[in-house]
Amino acid sequence: MTPALKARQEAAVAIGVLLLALGLGAGAWIIPSEAGYAGVGPDFLPWVVSVALFLCGAFLLWEVRRGGFKDLEVGDDGEQPYWPGFVWMSVGLLVNAALITTIGFILSCAVCFVLASRGARLSQGQPSGTARTWATDAVVGLLISAPVYWMFTKFLAISLPGLTQSGWL
Repeated sequence: MTPALKARQEAAVAIGVLLLALGLGAGAWIIPSEAGYAGVGPDFLPWVVSVALFLCGAFLLWEVRRGGFKDLEVGDDGEQPYWPGFVWMSVGLLVNAALITTIGFILSCAVCFVLASRGARLSQGQPSGTARTWATDAVVGLLISAPVYWMFTKFLAISLPGLTQSGWL
């Protein structure tokens, strides 16, 4: 790879991060900002993430201008991305977004975890098709998503879609 091509690719990454930060900031702009619990509104976290991403993008662009990304491992030119793992993880996120209002936060996040775990296992060459692996991932997904749901709904009073009207599932 020529140095000019490398510099263009690194600049594209930096500009992509900056554009992502601006897009997130534009999304945060339209979120209502009335203060909730502890004086912060629902737009607070998107603004924090947007500013942090913008700073990271600016730092990356600064690194590109100073000679490129330092201490970057040189990859094997023959190394290809593992697309099946990417597809499993992407499907997990899309299924979560599609089902969250239908089956609730806990179950949709557990399904997302199961599918993303399968993609991660496949990318590492680990066995992932056994019933035991699927069941273990489902239980771990439930054990992660249930406390998160309960903390948001019960302790922070933030409404998340549930499976029942009781507020516990």
